[in-house]
Amino acid sequence: MSELYDILVETPPTPTLLLALDQGAWDCERSLGELAALCEANHMEAVGEVVQKRSTPEAGTVLGSGKLEEARMAAEQLGAQCAVFDGELTGSQIRNISAAVGVEVIDRTMLILEIFRSRAVTNEGKLQTELALLKYRLPRLQGMGESLSRQGGGGGGGGGARRGAGETKLELDRRHIHARIDTLAERLAEMEKRRGESRRARAKTGMPVVSLVGYTNVGKSSLMNALCGPSVAEADMLFATLDPTSRKLVLPSGMAVLLVDTVGFVSRLPHNLVEAFKSTLEEAAWSDVIVQVADAADPLREEQLAVTQEVLDSLDCDDIPRLTVYNKCDKPGAAAFDPDILLTSAKTGLGLDRLLQRLDQLLSDRVRTIRVLLPYDALGLAAPMRERGSVLTEEYRPEGLYLEGIVKREDLHVFENYLV
Repeated sequence: MSELYDILVETPPTPTLLLALDQGAWDCERSLGELAALCEANHMEAVGEVVQKRSTPEAGTVLGSGKLEEARMAAEQLGAQCAVFDGELTGSQIRNISAAVGVEVIDRTMLILEIFRSRAVTNEGKLQTELALLKYRLPRLQGMGESLSRQGGGGGGGGGARRGAGETKLELDRRHIHARIDTLAERLAEMEKRRGESRRARAKTGMPVVSLVGYTNVGKSSLMNALCGPSVAEADMLFATLDPTSRKLVLPSGMAVLLVDTVGFVSRLPHNLVEAFKSTLEEAAWSDVIVQVADAADPLREEQLAVTQEVLDSLDCDDIPRLTVYNKCDKPGAAAFDPDILLTSAKTGLGLDRLLQRLDQLLSDRVRTIRVLLPYDALGLAAPMRERGSVLTEEYRPEGLYLEGIVKREDLHVFENYLV
């Protein structure tokens, strides 16, 4: 991680021109701001933007010829080495815009996929990213370059006989990608099966699971580190976390829970990416409590929370208690909220105690605080309290081991004969 950081610090970011067509379907200014942040997350620097307002896109180039000329001149003057279009493009559109502007062009989806590709840590994360990339590239092979249409075989044969023209480069690439997609899908299915087994094993331990969900860069990883102690990588950039991370958290009552940090959302997240990473988001569906985290200083926080709710609903999480937390309340511009709403700051620690108390309340029906005296020939019965609960007091007495602690309700029967 440190080597990568050193490389990124030493290598200047790539100057990048942002391109957009404003059809009034969304807040173009806001979207370009997010696109600039995505560029930053991929070690690129947005040095300028060219936006065209029109109701319908130009068929082959999306932007009109006048705007493309403006973009070409802007790229020359600003020293842009590439351009990013704020939306999805076809293969031929990418080729046409690149030829007109004079620099390499990628679209918003390609940029997000590249960020995911470079950040994925686990084998599953890498395979899911590759699968999303291949599904995205497959329909765009046509028109991505003239070299794809060259023949890959054929020629004259003896006695005037001729073989078929052979497969074109395009056909070979398509066949290879289809085969790779099938292989990746099989491997991911096997991983999903193993993950299901590990979830069932985790459920047997009885430790409640609390998932942090929300948009990228709202401070989920920072919140986890503030609650559990620093360990999870955090950064003020989009998609700092791509693979689910689990940490043990002890609540004020003494109950231990598993806190899970999940991959963040971004507006207009590519469909293939949502599908490919659904398995990581499904961690939320196995939770006892879902904590929806929002940026208190973001004017679009309610919109983002609505998108988060929509995705969670698609994962069949309706019956799981949800807690909404407005993080980064120390930032300038953070709105004033109802006092009953949870405001937190992972940076200053404000509101973290209230968050822990609320988690205790939501999970209180799962545990009981008890006092027991175990004979020395029955010390093994302490295991449920030690492993799935919390020991608050432990004393060795002449008649046995005295324990005060928290146990799960399903473990109460173990201690029935020894309650004091």
